[in-house]
Formats: sequence, C-alpha cells, structure tokens
Amino acid sequence: MTTATTERERAGDPLISVDDVTFGYGEIPVLESVSIDVEPGSFLGLVGPNGSGKSTLLDLMLGLRRPDSGTVSLFGEPAHEFDAGERIGYVAQDATKAARDMPVTVREVVEMGRYPRRLFGRFSTADRRAVEEALEQVGITDLASRRVGRLSGGQRQRVFIARALASEADLLALDEPTVGVDAESREEFYSLIHELNATGLTVILIEHDIGVVTTHATDIACINRQLYFDGNPEEFVETDALSQAYGKDQHVLQHDHR
Repeated sequence: MTTATTERERAGDPLISVDDVTFGYGEIPVLESVSIDVEPGSFLGLVGPNGSGKSTLLDLMLGLRRPDSGTVSLFGEPAHEFDAGERIGYVAQDATKAARDMPVTVREVVEMGRYPRRLFGRFSTADRRAVEEALEQVGITDLASRRVGRLSGGQRQRVFIARALASEADLLALDEPTVGVDAESREEFYSLIHELNATGLTVILIEHDIGVVTTHATDIACINRQLYFDGNPEEFVETDALSQAYGKDQHVLQHDHR
C-alpha cells in the first residue's frame, strides 16, 4: 500500500463522496437521492436486499458509471474522470468463479497488479519485491506456481487480494466476494480483510451476511434504492433500518461471528 498522501487526504476530506446521487436504468430508478462519504482507512459495509442498488452504488463510487444527477468524487476528483487505477483493488461478483478458467499461475495474476506501475513495460526490482510481499502477506507464497483454476474458492480470493496489494492500492472494493465459499474459508478471508484494514487500507464490502458486516466493518450503509442507515455497527443493530430496507417478512442472512 502506498505511503503517499494527497493534500485532500491530509486535510481529512473523504476518500469517496457521494452527494445526492440518483441513478436508473432507463425508466427504472435504482438509487434515489443517496449521499454518503467513505473516510480514508474506514471499512464500509454495504447491505441491502437483492436488487437494492448496492452494486450500482459501488460502480458509481469507482467511476464505472455516471449518476443521472448528483455528484461522486473519488480521491478528490470526479469519479468518472479518475484514471489512477492502480490505487483501487476491485474484486467483482463471480471474479473467483471466472478465474477457474484462467490458464495462468498465481504469480502471473498477482503480477497484473503491477502493470500500471511498470516503467517501459519491464518489471523492476521494486515490482518483483511488491509481488513477493503481496503473496506473503496473504499467505499464498507456496501456491505461486500453481494454476489459478486448480485452487479452491478461498485460495482464489486471496490471489485477487494479493493482486490489489501488489498494485499498492489505497482502496479495496469487494462485491460479494465469498459466494460459494465454505464457512471456514469465509472466516479466514474476513480475518485477512480485517487485518488489512487495520494497516490503513480502505475497504468497501458488499455482503449479505449481516453478522460479517457488523463484526468487521467500521461503518455500515443500508440501502434499498434510498439510504436507510449510514453510521457505525453499534448504532445500526439498535435501529429498525434492516426491517425498513428488507421488509418485515424478508429473511436476512445473519450469523454470530464474534
């Protein structure tokens, strides 16, 4: 993770700022008047029912989509104009599933995180060191020569996290990263994310397991087209935001991870 700090971050401004954003696909509204800030070093958990706009909100935060109205800033710039991709590690839905068909090794995937930082198309000593440190940090050095497609789901998760770390990302965005992964691997994965956040890495997580979010996140945003809650986990569990967002008859996956 880079130690460079922008003037905006030193001033204490949000890493991401979503201001009165509305977005829809054609005539179908997905988000309405949503405002939320993501502070540097925080761990934001995005929760809400299926189809609530969580993934769309994350896309807007990362500049992958532009709002119909309102503004989104990322590292102090309009999100859709932000081009320092090496500062963001993004693991999309089904990324680990798609990786099963990738004919590349673990090290080759992690090296992809250095591509934006390479000088003259060559790997420098610093690039190689960053890759090795990333492999070691997530505990997969012994898997470096293995084909990604031959790994378990939990191991593939770590490969993508290592790729983000190798890029020296300041922000890690995860969209339901543990779908289809066994319970033990889930616990190990979120312990790793918690440890990385403790080093100062900003994390945004979309996750259906409310127990995971309330255990590890420093901030929670509960949405279903509109924002029902934005604050810390302790306050969240004391509110009725879940029943408002999900509906009182909806089942919510929630386990005790403490």
